[in-house]
Amino acid sequence: MADLLDAAGRVAAVPLALLARARGGRPMHARGVVLTARLVRTGLPRPSGADWLDGAGTDDVLVRLSRGAGLPPRLPDLLGFALRAPGETPVDLLLSSAGRHRWTRRVPVLRRDPAITYGSIMGFRSPAGPVLLSVTPVSAGVFALAAIVGRAPEQRFARVVLGPEAEPSEALLHLDAVLHAPPGLVADGPMARFRRPAYAAARAALGEPLDAVRPGHP
Repeated sequence: MADLLDAAGRVAAVPLALLARARGGRPMHARGVVLTARLVRTGLPRPSGADWLDGAGTDDVLVRLSRGAGLPPRLPDLLGFALRAPGETPVDLLLSSAGRHRWTRRVPVLRRDPAITYGSIMGFRSPAGPVLLSVTPVSAGVFALAAIVGRAPEQRFARVVLGPEAEPSEALLHLDAVLHAPPGLVADGPMARFRRPAYAAARAALGEPLDAVRPGHP
């Protein structure tokens, strides 16, 4: 199955590379807005062994709200919530409009209103087991970031407070949720194996190196 997913990802990478060149390195979610934001991590009540989920801290981040296919706003689309925590090794999260129930958390859902639940769809591996992330609006401009670790119930560990629109120089975000997974987590599962060639194609379209993998990542 892993070989099949890798092969499918390489096949998909060909048209995605063409889109990336046409759209400046962003094959999907080309239409959106980048906002400044504040990420406040309070940590999971039940530790996972992953530093980023368990620890507390405050970071200035960027959030991109986007439409996957770039369809007109009057039509439903696959909506995106992307987060970049800058740094020497950045942290990138890519979440899409998804279901809220146990069997639909990894199922993309077309929506019009951006004030909805977004899920990671792609899973992660942690010392405590598999991890799925989600972000949900709790008030105007404030989202709660939560995680499901193993078989434990969903737990909130952070909040994201949206701010004003970012400067044009900050808006050129090219995120890679496989390469830049949060500290203590490794992108894992079928979606990660499928996405890896697509992200590599987008990096190649920008002339970026393809082998800059964070230690501990596959």
